[in-house]
Amino acid sequence: MDSSEQNGKSTSEYELQVDRPVRIYADGIYDLFHFGHARSLEQAKKLFPNTYLLVGCCNDEVTHKYKGKTVMTDKERYESLRHCRWVDEVIPDAPWVITQDFIDKHQIDYVAHDSLPYADASGAGKDVYEYVKSIGKFKETKRTEGISTSDIIMRIVKDYNEYVMRNLDRGYTRKDLGLSYVKEKRLRANRGLKKLHEKVKKQQEKVGEKVYTNSSKICKYAAQHFGGKC
Repeated sequence: MDSSEQNGKSTSEYELQVDRPVRIYADGIYDLFHFGHARSLEQAKKLFPNTYLLVGCCNDEVTHKYKGKTVMTDKERYESLRHCRWVDEVIPDAPWVITQDFIDKHQIDYVAHDSLPYADASGAGKDVYEYVKSIGKFKETKRTEGISTSDIIMRIVKDYNEYVMRNLDRGYTRKDLGLSYVKEKRLRANRGLKKLHEKVKKQQEKVGEKVYTNSSKICKYAAQHFGGKC
C-alpha cells in the first residue's frame, strides 16, 4: 500500500484537515553521514507539500549500548544533520524506541523510516517501530542501495594498510594511528617491496616491447630481402 493511503486516508484528505505544516519525525544514528541518509530525509520532507521535518539522533551512550561503536561522536552526528538542507530541526538524545509521550511532546504527526523491521536491542519489543506502526503513524521511505555506513567502514577495513600509509605520509604519527613500532616498519617495508615489484614489472614490459619491436624489424627485413612471410 502506498504510504499516502495508510489509515484509509489519502494525503490530500489529511491536508484538508490541517492548516499547518505536517510534523514528520525521522530518526537514526547517522554515522558518517552520506547521500543515502540525505535521500531518506528528502523523502520524509517531501511526504507532504508542507512538511516540518524533525530528525532525532541517538547519543553515544545509547548507540554504543544497543548498536555498537560509532566513528563520529554524537555531537558530530548532530552537526552533520543540521547541515542537511531537508532538516528543519534536530532532536539530540533521541530515544531508541519511540513512545507516545515522545510523540505528544514533539507533536509528531507521522514517523518516517524504511519499512524493514529493526530488532529492538533494548528488549522493549520485536521492532523499534512496532508501536508507531500499530497506531497508524508510520510512513515508509526507501533505502538507497549500494551505500551505507557499514559499507563505507568495510571499504576502509578492506584497504586498511593503504589508508594507514596514506595518513603516515600526511604527517600522522604511528601513535596517532595506534600502531606499534614493528607494525609501522613492516608496513613501510611492504610498501617498499610493492614499489620495487611495480618498477621491475614496468622494466620487464619495456624490455618486452623493445624485443618485440626489434624482432618485427628483423622479420620485416628478412621478408623483404629473402622472401617468405614472418
